[in-house]
Amino acid sequence: MTMFLREEDSEIRRVEKLTRISDVLVERIDRLEESRGSAWSMFQAAVALEQEVQVRTRELEQALADLSERNRELAVARALAEEANRSKTRFLRAASHDLLQPLSAAKLFLAALNDTSMDELQTELAQRLSGAFESVEELMHAVLDISRLDSQRIEFQRKPVDLGEMFRRLAIEYAPMAEAKGLRLSFAPTSAIVESDPTFLRRIAQNLVSNAIKYTDSGGVLAGVRRRGGRVWLEILDTGIGIAAPDRARIFDEFHRIGREGGAPGMGLGLSIVRRACAKLGHPIAMDSEPGRGTVFRVSLPLVGAETQGKGVAPVLDGPSLRGRVALVVENDDAMRRAYQLILQDRLGMVARVTCGIPEALAQMGDEPPDVVIADYNLDNGDTGLQAIRELRLAAGQPVPAIIVSARRDPEIGRASLELGVPVVEKPVRPEDLQAVLQHMFA
Repeated sequence: MTMFLREEDSEIRRVEKLTRISDVLVERIDRLEESRGSAWSMFQAAVALEQEVQVRTRELEQALADLSERNRELAVARALAEEANRSKTRFLRAASHDLLQPLSAAKLFLAALNDTSMDELQTELAQRLSGAFESVEELMHAVLDISRLDSQRIEFQRKPVDLGEMFRRLAIEYAPMAEAKGLRLSFAPTSAIVESDPTFLRRIAQNLVSNAIKYTDSGGVLAGVRRRGGRVWLEILDTGIGIAAPDRARIFDEFHRIGREGGAPGMGLGLSIVRRACAKLGHPIAMDSEPGRGTVFRVSLPLVGAETQGKGVAPVLDGPSLRGRVALVVENDDAMRRAYQLILQDRLGMVARVTCGIPEALAQMGDEPPDVVIADYNLDNGDTGLQAIRELRLAAGQPVPAIIVSARRDPEIGRASLELGVPVVEKPVRPEDLQAVLQHMFA
């Protein structure tokens, strides 16, 4: 009996052991199945992910190809736009001579007409014609200035600029405009010499002074200089209508003019040119204004070099007499030759020898050099006024004083003229400017 019980206990333990082993095996099999299931799922997920990556890669490659094509198209469009802009600039530069040539002649003829006796109606008509020519000239210069300032290849001739000398020229130029409105136009004497492009700095000052006079009905306009360390502020103050707050952010936009009864003449391009030129030259500009009391514009300029003694703004028209001086004119336009003859002889009392080109000028000069040569830059057969001056000086055996007249505002012309020591007078030619340059030369 005892033995039977022992065998039964042994059998029970063996069954329990087998059961545990079976449970362990079943558990291992379950884990293995789970593991196999997870790996299969991961494999399937990996395959799906790889397919998705391939699809996205193809889409990305297509997008990059499209972007590259768009970039090529944009590069071509940009190149075409730049070439169109250069072509526009070249066209305007080339056309400016032909456009300003008849305008110069017309203004000189009108100046000669004003020197004759006229009745009241004729005087009024002459004044209106003069105003119309001024408007055309202003518009043409504005278009040319904007074209140059918008060009990516613009070159500036930075050099020392005597503000006192610039003020003197501006005083002469704008005195008639101020007198016509009964305004005081004053330029404070200054000895400041700044670094800038003389042509564009003068254009900045011209536009600011002209604008101040246009929008001032009583009182006056004052131009002066304030020093701040190594810089100066060129300031143009007026007692005009002022600028309301809503207009201050828009006055530098093209064709924007302050509205008022009667309006002011002009196209609304002056301040746009000022903003462009100041930005290109790196001259900060500021403005303060109070409606009904006036406006002040300020342009910051860097001081350079030693300064000269302040000379004030003396009228150049009080300079040396030009009567009897001999001027040899080299001009290929018939109307301009006649206009020069009238202004130089009838108004200034000079002896004018007008010629149409270099060979005729050399023949006219003979053995006696003139007192001054006035040469247009663009002559026939590809000749230039600079070439004419060189050949005339060589034939004369001395550096005869000379003036270049040009409608092209080309830095190359400025540099070449500077090397010859020849001043440049821009078209359309003003009799007052021509007289001022001649008197300054003989002084």
